[in-house]
Amino acid sequence: MMTKSPICQRSAAGRVFTVDISAEPFNPEDAHRKFRESLPDCGAITAFTGVVRAQAGVTALSLSHYPGMTEREIEKFMDEAKTRWPLAGLCVIHRVGDMVPGEPIVFVAAAAAHRRESFEAADFMMDYLKSEAPFWKREHCGDKAQWIEPRTQDIDDKKRWIR
Repeated sequence: MMTKSPICQRSAAGRVFTVDISAEPFNPEDAHRKFRESLPDCGAITAFTGVVRAQAGVTALSLSHYPGMTEREIEKFMDEAKTRWPLAGLCVIHRVGDMVPGEPIVFVAAAAAHRRESFEAADFMMDYLKSEAPFWKREHCGDKAQWIEPRTQDIDDKKRWIR
C-alpha cells in the first residue's frame, strides 16, 4: 500500500498549523516525525492516531466530506485552540473514502512549550473532530451499511470546552 507523507508547513513566526484531508493512506509515524522535526525548539508534542476498529463484523468505514468547506471548518477550530493555549503548532490529518479495519483515519498532534498545553489542545481538537467536523461516516458490515452519528459520549466530551 502506497502511503503519502504529509508535509508540515512552517509559518514566518516559526509555528506550524496544518490541515490535510485526503483519500490517500498516510503513515502516522512519518507524520509525527515530520511535525516534530518542523518544531525543533518545542518542549512538548502530544499526538493521537485513530484507526478503523475491527469490531462487530465491521469490514469497512467510508467517510465523505465537502472539499474546502471541511478544511475551513477545522481551521476555525484550530484558531480557537490557538486562543486557548500558547501553541507552537497543530497538525490534523484526516482520511476520507473507504478504509478497512486497522487503517489510520485521523492523526492530531499539538506542540507547545509544556506538556499540559499540548495534551489539552490535542484533546480539544479530537473532541471537535468526533462531534462537529463536517464528515459523514458509514460503517459497513458485509453487505450492510449504516450511517454513524456522534455518540452521546463524544458530545458530552466536547461540552468540557464550552466557555
